[in-house]
Amino acid sequence: MAAGAVVRAWMLVLSLWGTVMGDQNITARIGKPLVLNCKGAPKKPPQQLEWKLNTGRTEAKLSPQGDPWDSVARVLPNGSLLLPAVGIQDEGTFRCRATSRSGKETKSNYRVRVYQIPGKPEIVDPASELMAGVPNKVGTCVSEGGYPAGTLNWLLDGKTLIPDGKGVSVKEETKRHPKTGLFTLHSELMVTPARGGALHPTFSCSFTPGLPRRRALHTAPIQLRVWNAVPLKEVQLVVEPEGGAVAPGGTVTLTCEAPAQPPPQIHWIKDGRPLPLPPGPMLLLPEVGPEDQGTYSCVATHPSHGPQESRAVSVSIIETGEEGTTAGSVEGPGLETLALTLGILGGLGTVALLIGVIVWHRRRQRKGQERKVPENQEEEEEERAELNQPEEPEAAESSTGGP
Repeated sequence: MAAGAVVRAWMLVLSLWGTVMGDQNITARIGKPLVLNCKGAPKKPPQQLEWKLNTGRTEAKLSPQGDPWDSVARVLPNGSLLLPAVGIQDEGTFRCRATSRSGKETKSNYRVRVYQIPGKPEIVDPASELMAGVPNKVGTCVSEGGYPAGTLNWLLDGKTLIPDGKGVSVKEETKRHPKTGLFTLHSELMVTPARGGALHPTFSCSFTPGLPRRRALHTAPIQLRVWNAVPLKEVQLVVEPEGGAVAPGGTVTLTCEAPAQPPPQIHWIKDGRPLPLPPGPMLLLPEVGPEDQGTYSCVATHPSHGPQESRAVSVSIIETGEEGTTAGSVEGPGLETLALTLGILGGLGTVALLIGVIVWHRRRQRKGQERKVPENQEEEEEERAELNQPEEPEAAESSTGGP
C-alpha cells in the first residue's frame, strides 16, 4: 500500500513537470526532477531489473536492492529511475533491463539531453545614427545563461540579415561559465547603408535555442537614422586673442571650425603630440604659464573623409622687464610711433631749456645793474669829502718842521 502511494506520488510529479516517459530521446530542463520508466518491470516485488548509467557524471549500475544514490539517482519501488535535479553532467544514456517472473527480458534505452532557457537577449552599446556609404557598428546582441549554446540572428525591418562580408558582417563570440556550464553569446553587427536608401531602418536580434521545438526570444527593436555624408571643408583654427600672445596668467581660447554633417570628432595636438583630452571643438587655456607655450593644431575625424588637420598656431607669453616692455612686444609701426613721440618730447625739452637759460641770464643782468648804482654813489661822496677838507693842518706841519 505504501509502495503504491509512492508510485502515485511520483507519477503526479511527472505530470506536473511534463516529463516524457518511455521515449527513446528525453529532453529535461536543468534543475528539475526526471523519472525514467523501466518497461517490463514486474508489478510486484521482488523485481528483477538493473539500470546502467553512462553519463558525464558517472558510469554505474543501480538496482532496487543496491544502495541508493539519493543525491543523483535512485530506483523507485516500481522500478523507475529518479533523478531529483537533472544537470548538464546527467546528459548521456540510461538503460534498464527487466526480467519478468516467467523469465521474459525487456530492455529500455533512453538518451537524455538537458536545456536551460536564457534570459531575454538585449542589444548593448547601440548606435544612435549611421553614415551612408561607410561601415557602421549597429550594436552588440548579448544572450546569457542558456544551454545548449544556441544562436543569435540579426533582423532588419523584420527580415533576417545574412552576413555577406561586404554590406553586412557579424562578429560572434561564445563563452561558457566555468562553474555552471551555461553559455553567453555575443554578436556584433556592422552594416554599410546604401546612399539614398532607407533613412530610418529598424534593427533587432533574436536567440534561437539549440534544441528543436523551443520558442525563439527577441530583443526590443532599435530605430536608427542614416546620414548622407556632407563633404568636410577645410579645418580652420581660430585663436583668441589674435596672435596667441598674452601676459602671464592670461587666457587663450582655441576654436576648431570643421563644418560637416554629421559633426566630426575634434582632437587636439600640441607640439606634434596628441593631448590627452576628450574630443571637443574648443580648447581653453586659463592662466597661461610657460608650460602652455608652444604650437597647437586640431584634427577633425569624419567617418567618410578620414582625419584632417588644421594649420598650427603659436601660444606665447609677453614678458615685462625693468625698463618696460621687452623687444618683441612692440614691433612694426609701433617702433615708428615710439621714435616720433620721443623726438617730439626731446624737442620740447630743448626749447624749454633754452627759455630757462635766457630768463636766468636776464635776471643776472638786472641784479648787476642794481649793485653798480650804490657803489658809484659812495665813490662820489668820498671824492667830495676829500675836496672839501681845509689846508691848515698842512701849513702847520710845514711850520713846525723849520729851524
